[in-house]
Amino acid sequence: MSELTIRSVFEENGILANQIAGYNVRTQQLEMALAIEQAIQHNQQLVAEAGTGTGKTFAYLVPALLSGGKVIISTGTKTLQDQLYSRDLPNVRDALKVPVTVAMLKGRANYVCHYHLEHAAQSGRFTTREDASHVQIIKTFAENSKTGDKAELTTVPENATIWPHVTSTRDNCLGQDCQHYKDCFVMEARKRALAADVVVVNHHLFFADVMLRDEGVTELLPSANTVIFDEAHQLPEVAGLFFGEDISTSQLMDLARDCTTAYITLAKDCVALGDAIPLLEKACKDFRLTFQYEGSRLPVQKALALKNFEENFAHMQTKLAELNTVLETQAARDPMLEKCWQRGMELSAQLSNWLKAGNENLVRWVEVFTQSVQLHATPLSVADGFGKQLNAQPRAWIFTSATLAVKSDFGHYQAQMGLQNAQTGYWQSPFDYGNQALLYAPANMPDPNSPAYTSAVAAVALPVIQASKGRAFVLCTSLKAMREIHALLKEAFAENGMEYPLLLQGDTTRTELLERFRKHGNAVLVGSQSFWEGVDVRGEALSAVIIDKLPFAPPDDPVLSARIDKMNAEGKNAFMEYQLPYSVITLKQGAGRLIRDENDRGVLVICDPRLITKPYGRRIWQSLPPFKRTRELADVQAFFG
Repeated sequence: MSELTIRSVFEENGILANQIAGYNVRTQQLEMALAIEQAIQHNQQLVAEAGTGTGKTFAYLVPALLSGGKVIISTGTKTLQDQLYSRDLPNVRDALKVPVTVAMLKGRANYVCHYHLEHAAQSGRFTTREDASHVQIIKTFAENSKTGDKAELTTVPENATIWPHVTSTRDNCLGQDCQHYKDCFVMEARKRALAADVVVVNHHLFFADVMLRDEGVTELLPSANTVIFDEAHQLPEVAGLFFGEDISTSQLMDLARDCTTAYITLAKDCVALGDAIPLLEKACKDFRLTFQYEGSRLPVQKALALKNFEENFAHMQTKLAELNTVLETQAARDPMLEKCWQRGMELSAQLSNWLKAGNENLVRWVEVFTQSVQLHATPLSVADGFGKQLNAQPRAWIFTSATLAVKSDFGHYQAQMGLQNAQTGYWQSPFDYGNQALLYAPANMPDPNSPAYTSAVAAVALPVIQASKGRAFVLCTSLKAMREIHALLKEAFAENGMEYPLLLQGDTTRTELLERFRKHGNAVLVGSQSFWEGVDVRGEALSAVIIDKLPFAPPDDPVLSARIDKMNAEGKNAFMEYQLPYSVITLKQGAGRLIRDENDRGVLVICDPRLITKPYGRRIWQSLPPFKRTRELADVQAFFG
């Protein structure tokens, strides 16, 4: 790669300008591409923040494709993974005319499994009528598809209840014992990935593999010259999931489901098996009933103090052990029964380990969902574990996102990920925020912890929504606030004769809500965490983003409080070094929804008075793009007027 090549690709009359419709030259993009080229040539680690509109995808694809080595690109979401694979990569490859082969690798749950599909069809145990008709559609698809990737089968919804029955998991895959091993879609996807020059994966897959050696990335890594993480701000959390030790009641329920299929199709004569399965299912449900609320996260001490926790936990262990005893007697009959027995034994060991975990670096806690309970043991830091990967052998590691730094300082991110030796690069967005956008911090807001706060947010939002003629996101830091603000706005809309469509997160899928939001053109969407990032609404449909509070992680979060205690014990300032950077990065994600291209205009409203009243507030707004700022509603009205 010569500098000339990179420059000639990105310049005014360069390759991209000539080959790609609507391409705009941006200095930031060229500078970022040159920095990535350097990192690839010298096997360096590079942490790069590029503001919205920099065009960071092209900035890493060009040097990666010109480098001539094997490249793994990991993204934060499947949507971005699909977009890279089917749109951006082919476009850049064709423009550069480089003969690189590209493959996409997803987690195994995305591919139809011939074995489980056959058994599901045979057992005929369907929870709904749709499942029965979906099985036939999936059978036809599996017979004719090259990839078996369920994303290609649009006639069966992504959330259809049949999918878990016709795909495999790491737990229930039979591997080489499977009679369909030669035609396995997962194995085929891996073979294509091994042979390709560029492989697109996602963060969950990358870390599941690195830790569990399961999804095929482990085989890819040794030959990779470059690993690029896009949406890299998500890595600390994703890595934490996999460097820890978790077990969920849904894994036990999945085991019970697979045992039922095996019982019906392979071991109908073993009455003891038929009796043991429902007893385990009931024990899991009883354990879930130990906890009152879904969505709660409890440190282990609190969970252990709950009435019946230990009793129900022990009962669940006993019923699993009883099922395992029966499975052992049947294991020799068929690989599926043997696999169920092995899984049962493994889950039994995991439950015991979780209860008596003694690792200093792991925080044990419990998360409660509607139907299941997840038992977590999360590392206080992933820096050491990930550091081992980084230094295993010489290769380039690129970490990029629009939100990694606090006032162009990457210290927080580097410490979290064990990247102390990394190069860093910071490029501001090319957008003209001074003219395109306004930051409004309303005056006279009550304290964020006061009971009157939520209604004050709704009162601030109302005239802004009137001025922007709907076309707004209201982003909340908790589901409770989200529901209250939605109810208050609904009431105020009715009173004031405001006929803007009012949408609420959770009423339908995120994709469907965004579709409606774009289609209406004047809707107001009240959302929480899932709308703070990864959402791209260009044009006038989104002209105001209203944020209720600064997004500090809830102090009762078990992992956060353990991290804070540890940092404070080490004499560090946990608030400045951990909580504040977390809040800034999340806030930048939320604010980033507003201006998505050169022609967008809009107002960002941050209701939280701490932005102005607290000494750290200055650090926060200085980390945001250079908006024009105001405390007057009249300026907002004039902006839209």
